[in-house]
Amino acid sequence: MKATIERATLLKGLSHVQSVVERRNTIPILSNVLIEATAEGGLKLMATDLDLQINETVAAAVDQPGATTVSAHTLFDIARKLPEGSQVSLSAADGKMTIMAGRAKFQLGTLPRDDFPVIAEGELPISFELPAETLKQIIDKTRFAISTEETRYYLNGIFWHVSDDPLPVLKAAATDGHRLARVTMPRPDGAEGMPDVIIPRKCVAELRKLLDEIDGSVGVSLSPTKIRFDLGQALLTSKLIDGTFPDYSRVIPTGNDKILKIDPRSFEEGVDRVSTIATEKTRAVKMALDRDKITLSVTSPENGTAAEEVSGEYTAIPFEIGFNSRYLLDILGQLDGDTIEVHLADAAAPTLIRENDKSSALYVLMPMRV
Repeated sequence: MKATIERATLLKGLSHVQSVVERRNTIPILSNVLIEATAEGGLKLMATDLDLQINETVAAAVDQPGATTVSAHTLFDIARKLPEGSQVSLSAADGKMTIMAGRAKFQLGTLPRDDFPVIAEGELPISFELPAETLKQIIDKTRFAISTEETRYYLNGIFWHVSDDPLPVLKAAATDGHRLARVTMPRPDGAEGMPDVIIPRKCVAELRKLLDEIDGSVGVSLSPTKIRFDLGQALLTSKLIDGTFPDYSRVIPTGNDKILKIDPRSFEEGVDRVSTIATEKTRAVKMALDRDKITLSVTSPENGTAAEEVSGEYTAIPFEIGFNSRYLLDILGQLDGDTIEVHLADAAAPTLIRENDKSSALYVLMPMRV
């Protein structure tokens, strides 16, 4: 195999594929990236951790087609340190890969391409397209609520499902048991009959990175066990989480009658300021609601107390409720607009937060005892 490629092109392609590769691997081949120089011209790069696989095609001048695998992180680090604007020559033979650029020359050990595992996709019967901007929004507005508890593995991703209520929609939801985020959007053409799927956290993170460089639409193809995102030059394929997502609709409150309307930025800044003195143990921020006046306070046995008044529209009976400040800030950070609605019931019931009844995203937050 022999090819020449611009450093910037190689670096961009490698930055996408190497992040899929786990730093610690018991199987040596999984630390490698598969590099294939094709007769048509161009390099195909591929990396996998057996659950997630990325394929990327980059432009290159190919002198001799062929394929090999080499350490992904080492090659990426070399490419990063090569002189800007340089042409990089890659050649592989006899279990070695030679990388040359300017006066620099590296030789790396390789492993045969035949040992490289590939995720067998099988049939992916459902396919549809989503604008990259919509996909970004779905991820940004839900992923902070993905659970990191390995024991509840079925919560370690974003749940996608379609329903008719009353119009056909696609819903994406994530929860960790303390908070819930859900985005609803019109169902894309081709998504009818789509099975319920849970997209793993790592796939979501890699997809989000790739979306920053895409303007148009992303092709989505899936089966009950696999999903593939077609981003033009890059293809991301992932196994889905094999589990049942809980019926989250049961925790979305419908009868919360105490409504607070408030500017999300002043609310966020107030919570952020008073929570400065909160510690790991006492993340609770107390909200005392009175007529058009909300008092935020934090009491920390180690650090002292903090309080701040923020203005908002509130006409129901006064009461107090506590929230985990970090969870509340995560939600407020996703809300735009000049006012948001906070639907409350009592100090122990889940609270609903959204921009208004037309907005695509809604959030549910469980209170804390304070």
